[in-house]
Amino acid sequence: MLLTSLSPSSLYKTPSNLGKRERERERERMNKLLKGESLVRVLCLVLASMAAILIGMDTQTKTVMFIGRKATVKDLEALWISTIITSAAAGYHLLQFCRCLVFAWLMKNPCWSNKFMAWANFLLDQGVAYVTFGGILAALQASMIAVTGIRALQWEKLCNIYTRFCDQIAAGLICGIAASLAMAVVSSVSAYHLFRL
Repeated sequence: MLLTSLSPSSLYKTPSNLGKRERERERERMNKLLKGESLVRVLCLVLASMAAILIGMDTQTKTVMFIGRKATVKDLEALWISTIITSAAAGYHLLQFCRCLVFAWLMKNPCWSNKFMAWANFLLDQGVAYVTFGGILAALQASMIAVTGIRALQWEKLCNIYTRFCDQIAAGLICGIAASLAMAVVSSVSAYHLFRL
């Protein structure tokens, strides 16, 4: 009696049912990926903002030989450029995070279905990641000169005088390196979306 109540169509999956289920699973997987991407973009935004604030707002005044001297990020041009780069990267990731929120709300992302948008997103993410990484490494190199000095060029150590200034720069550079690594993760997500198409 149980076998007669089951029809052959209920025993086997039809292609139309399989297609709907596969599309539903794909949509659910893409929605999870979009949420993950938005979380990593928030991490990039926070770390880049912290790097820009820690480096850009850092000053310290010390009296050296009865003369008050002030150390700022503009004393080392690489630090100032790094501040500008990390600020721009934070703004970029804020805009991309807003895009993720809007498309998660609409349950549709044109970057995942349009090759042109996927290429643009991929190239922008790659460019921001590389420029940020290069700017942070240039600032790190300039900071190492302030830490160690170069006797051949008669550049003296500065971090033994401006210790708080150097500590805050170091914290900003650590945040910048962490932001660059998070941006590399975002770039790999963009690459996945692009090459999936």
